Amino acid sequence: MDLLDFEAQGLYFEQPDVEGIKELIAIAADNYANGDAELPLLQAYFMAPESLNVLVALNRFYYYQHRLEDALAATNKALVVIRPSIPFPENWQELQARHLTDASADSLTNVRLYLFTLKAIGFLNMRLERLDLSQAIFEKLVELDSMDRIGAQGLLELVIKRKTDVGWVSAA
Repeated sequence: MDLLDFEAQGLYFEQPDVEGIKELIAIAADNYANGDAELPLLQAYFMAPESLNVLVALNRFYYYQHRLEDALAATNKALVVIRPSIPFPENWQELQARHLTDASADSLTNVRLYLFTLKAIGFLNMRLERLDLSQAIFEKLVELDSMDRIGAQGLLELVIKRKTDVGWVSAA
């Protein structure tokens, strides 16, 4: 399956949100430089904890603040929010190529969003030196995406190189 061969529809940032969410995200963006961005983002989260707009904003905020654990928590929550919109198993490790090929054409935007979110989880885990988990995620993405449209192959190679460079011993 070519993950670029689809018509984008139902993009998360086009979805309606609870009243006031867009304004809170805008306030956070305006206040980023002076250090007052977190409070409006958290207010938005408490108003709409399943809003992908809020979760993506939180992920970006925490990532750029180098608060990787917090960024990972927001990204994991986003994966939980996306998954019910597509016929995927609850555990990403059980995901098979047939889940992608069986997905309806109108769900391909969410399929890609799920896969890119999973990639972000792998990347954050890589940055946190959870290399076994990161490698498993990237291997799954490479298995599912033979054309590397998601771009996990290069990240998988980085994880393997990092593990080799530091003489990584698996925690398992």
